[in-house]
Amino acid sequence: MADGSPTFRPRIPPRRTGRPLSLLPFLWVSWRDPLRIWAERHFNEPQVYGHSAFGEMLVVSHPTGVRHVLTENAANYEKGELQRRVLGPMLAEGLLLTEGDQWRRARRILAPLFTPARTVKSAARMAEVCEARVTGWSLAARARVVDVDSEMSGLTFDILSATMFSDELGGEARGFERALNQFLANGARIDPLDVLGAPDWAPRLGRLASLRSARFFEQRVTALVAARRHRIEAGETAPDDLLTALLNARDEAEDGAGLSDEEVAANILTFILAGHETTARALGWALHLLSRQPDVMARLQAEADVFDVSRPDWTASLPWTRAVLEETMRLFPPAPTMARRALGDDEIGGQKIRAGATVIISPWVLQRHRLLWEEPDAFRPERFLPENRKDVDRYAYLPFSAGPRVCIGAAFAMQEAMIALAVILKAAQVEPVTRDEPRPVHQITLRASRPLLLRLRARSEPAVP
Repeated sequence: MADGSPTFRPRIPPRRTGRPLSLLPFLWVSWRDPLRIWAERHFNEPQVYGHSAFGEMLVVSHPTGVRHVLTENAANYEKGELQRRVLGPMLAEGLLLTEGDQWRRARRILAPLFTPARTVKSAARMAEVCEARVTGWSLAARARVVDVDSEMSGLTFDILSATMFSDELGGEARGFERALNQFLANGARIDPLDVLGAPDWAPRLGRLASLRSARFFEQRVTALVAARRHRIEAGETAPDDLLTALLNARDEAEDGAGLSDEEVAANILTFILAGHETTARALGWALHLLSRQPDVMARLQAEADVFDVSRPDWTASLPWTRAVLEETMRLFPPAPTMARRALGDDEIGGQKIRAGATVIISPWVLQRHRLLWEEPDAFRPERFLPENRKDVDRYAYLPFSAGPRVCIGAAFAMQEAMIALAVILKAAQVEPVTRDEPRPVHQITLRASRPLLLRLRARSEPAVP
């Protein structure tokens, strides 16, 4: 740390040093935890090229190559079939997985729903929801142990329900959390049959185990969409929220058509998975890191003590809060790996690839790469303070991707996380329960291998910066 305090390094999975994995070990490791496929060379070399049983593959970990794939020649790269196989049963019609004209049409329709003005408008409601959640913890001077993963899931779901659906999902938080956990633990795991390209009719054990959670999401969201559609068509006053906006949105640039109910439902599920889940995990990891670095936590508490969401410039008053969240997402990226398939021949970093080649950009690797970061495995939030932020290459840091497919809700997610962290730290002192470090596991997002437990106690007095 800049002030001389010891630097904290969170636990990481072991990295291989030998030969590339053969087919069966690769399938086994991919099923258990995809983070373990990465070898030391991936964190030392700008790109790694090879052939495997799955064809030609290039792992790109340098900003010039990343910019080429995600921005400059983005039209030549589509999302890989594997991602569609894993997530398609729930999100097939959502913005995350669609391609080509279907994606461009959906993006045009959805973009106006995430303007800065609309995002800022939700800040006060976010703060109210966070304050209610923290009050419900009934913190006292005597610390209580809290399952941070579960609490952050509940908190971000409450925010999603309040700001996007006018609390019409109220009371469903626990049910959604259980269903989401089951889906991520089973249905969202990379099945060897998906990696091998087996036909869809071949049964996947994880998918079978997550049928109940998939049905839960489908039933709840379908009912929500149908009820709101009925209100709108009946001429009733509908809440001014994201769901109403989705149902009323039109593609003014083309035929004036809107989204089908199936597309609306798929995008709601996408926002739950890509918004609620990723923000919850970022907050959980941030609180864990702060519990290990109390001097940094004191800086955030000093900011929280003067935080006032009603001020137009409230974000400027939280530079350390933003920096901690950005550093957290560097160490624990919301989307650890992005796969693209080349539609035509290309050249990246001097390496020629053919149409059909798989190009991997892994934020887990890129954001810990030894050629790009000083002390890449260390928690050093000062990297992202305003005076240092300009030194971070745009294409070396991809918490929300980049290019045409950059996350449409990035500003919403960052605002939500900053408000939540400020409200929590204004009230709470956060302490570790154990010296044992949780191990991150790749389950679409990065989750802890076991429940993330922390001690929370009421703060006795304002922090001194």
